[in-house]
Amino acid sequence: MLEFRKLIASPSALFTFEAAARFCSFTRAAKELGVTQAAVSFAIKSLEQNLGVMLFQREHKHLELTEAGERFYQDVAMGLGHIGRSAEALHRNVTSNHVTLSCSTAFASHWIIPRLQAFRANHPDIDFRIQTSDRDINIITEKIHLGIRRGHGEWAEYESYELAREILFPVCNPSYLETQGPVRDLNDLAERKLIHLEEPHRPRPTWDDWFKHHKIKYRDDQDGLRLNDYALVVQAAIGSQGIAMGWSHIVDHPMRQGLLVKAIDLTWQTDQRFYVVASKDIALSDDGETIRRWILEEAKLASPWEPNAPTGVDLRTD
Repeated sequence: MLEFRKLIASPSALFTFEAAARFCSFTRAAKELGVTQAAVSFAIKSLEQNLGVMLFQREHKHLELTEAGERFYQDVAMGLGHIGRSAEALHRNVTSNHVTLSCSTAFASHWIIPRLQAFRANHPDIDFRIQTSDRDINIITEKIHLGIRRGHGEWAEYESYELAREILFPVCNPSYLETQGPVRDLNDLAERKLIHLEEPHRPRPTWDDWFKHHKIKYRDDQDGLRLNDYALVVQAAIGSQGIAMGWSHIVDHPMRQGLLVKAIDLTWQTDQRFYVVASKDIALSDDGETIRRWILEEAKLASPWEPNAPTGVDLRTD
C-alpha cells in the first residue's frame, strides 16, 4: 500500500485520469470535474512521471490513450466503479426515506399485515415497505434494510435479533373437526388428510419430521394436499382442506380469530429460531431501528403458544 501511495500521490489524480481517458479530452474532463484544463494537464503529467509511462499520445488538437494508458484506464474505471457503487449503497441505506423488510409471503400476510394499521397510526411518517420472496435473499446485495430468517442466529454478515422460537403443532379449521371428528392420537393424525409444505428454497420441517420426532411410524401415501408456499398452506387449513403444520408465530393471528385451532394438543419445539436480521456493516436509519424494535416488541406480546404449556404437551427440543 505504501508503494501504491508513492505511485498515486493523490486519489484525485485517478478521478482526473478516468475522466480524461473516458472523454479523450482534457477540456471536457476539466468541465466535468469543475477545474481548469491546465489543472487536468498538470495532474496527468504528474501521474505519468510517477508511473514512468506515457498514458496519452498528444497530437495537435487530438488526444488518444497509449497502449499502457488503455490498460490502466480499464482497471481504474472498474475499480472506481466498484467503489462508487459501494459508496452509493452505503449512503442510500443510511439516508433513504423508506425502510424495506424482506420476508416470506406467510410472515407478511399473517404476522405483519394484521399489525400494520396500528403501526402506521403510531408512526405515520415512516415509509415501511415489505418485499416478499420465495427464498432468503441477501438483503445486503439487494439493498434491503431488514429481513426475517430461520436458523441459529449466527450469520457472518448479519446482526440477528431473536423473534420467536420454532414451535410447531397441527392446526385446522374448527369445522374440519366437526365434520371429520376429533383427532384421537398421533396414529389417527397420520391417517388424516394432511397439508404438506414443499418449499423448494427454504428448508422447513415436514410431516415426516414431525412423526419421526414423536416416534410414530408414518408413510406418506401422497394423497395429501401439497403446496409450495406457507401462506397457501395456512389458507388451505382455514378453508377446511385438511390439517396443516402450524408455526406458532405465523398461525397466532388466525387462531386468535377462531379460524384455526390445534388439531391435537401436542407441540414440538425444535432447536431452530426465527430472527430479525440487519447488516453488520451498514447502520440502520432511525426509522429502521424503530421498525426493528417494533417487530421484536410485538413478538414478545404475541406468544400464547409458547411454554407455559399445559401438562402433557411435548415441548422437547431436538
